[in-house]
Amino acid sequence: MTEIDPKELKILSDILALVLEEHPGQSDNALQALRNRARKNSTTGGALKNLFQTIAANPSKAKTAARQASTRASASRAKSTDMPDQYRIQLREMADSITRLDRNLRVAHSQNETLKSELYLTQKSRAELQTHLATLQSSTRNKKPVTIAISLLVGLLVGVAGSQAAHVLRPAPAHTVADNTHYLY
Repeated sequence: MTEIDPKELKILSDILALVLEEHPGQSDNALQALRNRARKNSTTGGALKNLFQTIAANPSKAKTAARQASTRASASRAKSTDMPDQYRIQLREMADSITRLDRNLRVAHSQNETLKSELYLTQKSRAELQTHLATLQSSTRNKKPVTIAISLLVGLLVGVAGSQAAHVLRPAPAHTVADNTHYLY
């Protein structure tokens, strides 16, 4: 069998550890990653089986490969130390952005609630004013016919009283019955 690539062995062990996790989502994702890696490297199930048999038959070879993988990983980490820092900075900026957006969302919700309460109070005041206006309009309409009737009645009484006063103040003409007889015939 060919030399075992320690990097591939490390990746394979990580994926297999995830497959055995109790969380179903992680297990499914790990199995899918294992399938994708095998497809990418043109690895068959038999080749994977042979790899496990080689590791089981010669564990010292696997330990040496693991040590080599860790030294390679530390060397690559030294080369790319600025990448994790850059990712941390981006992550911190994103977290700050999320916090800021969350704060803005809360402020918007509180403003929305304030405006809703003001709208409710305005609608309530409008309804009260409309009710009051309708009451005033209906009361003035009801007073008009009553006012007209009272005015006519007062006018009639003043007219009758005025004519009676005129008759009382002026002496009545002295007519006799004989004066009116010529009108009868």
